[in-house]
Amino acid sequence: METTFDHKYKSYFTRAEVAELFEVSANTVSRWVRDGKIPSVVTPGGRHRYPVKEIIHMVRELQHGDPLPPDKQRR
Repeated sequence: METTFDHKYKSYFTRAEVAELFEVSANTVSRWVRDGKIPSVVTPGGRHRYPVKEIIHMVRELQHGDPLPPDKQRR
């Protein structure tokens, strides 16, 4: 199933948007950030935001069966 992304004018996703794209909980996204498995930037207000291009690239790799999701990768 191909996911469509409504990001034409966005540079960053929110945690909820990333969770929806990967079909995981928002807490899982936070854990992935702590573990260094997905990129994020911190806003002046202390919120994490996730670069659209990099997140979309990761999601598309998963859709095509390439790498394992961040929580399934071997350490």
